[in-house]
Amino acid sequence: MDEKEFSEIVDLIRKEDDRFEKRAYYFLRDALDFTLKEQQKKRQRNQETGNHVNGEDLLKGIRVYALDQFGPMVLTVFKEWRIRCCADFGGMVFNLIEYGVWSKTEDDKQEDFFEVYDFDEAFARPFQPSGRSLTEVPVLSSKC
Repeated sequence: MDEKEFSEIVDLIRKEDDRFEKRAYYFLRDALDFTLKEQQKKRQRNQETGNHVNGEDLLKGIRVYALDQFGPMVLTVFKEWRIRCCADFGGMVFNLIEYGVWSKTEDDKQEDFFEVYDFDEAFARPFQPSGRSLTEVPVLSSKC
């Protein structure tokens, strides 16, 4: 799917469900590409086949990709895009599935994205100075 088609579909999605910023969908698409490439490397090492990414695997890829792209600003970026927890990514994924951009298996469900990790723990802790607990440093809330 080319950039223009993806943009038009995201615009259609956002007319029905404007919870998330348009840029968040582009990030999600890039994070999926990153996750697929990482899984492909792993599968080649283990001589496995397949290219399906389940919810938990995608969320793990999102975490790595987001930390790489945004560093300590990741929670600020996600807040700007109105992404507060893992379930929000699930909402976006299933919007893309509903519009035929992505597909799913019978086993895939939106609940796969519920509470896989805590945003504060996943995105703020890596940048905390050693010796300080997360509760000592104010961070954005990750509660949905």
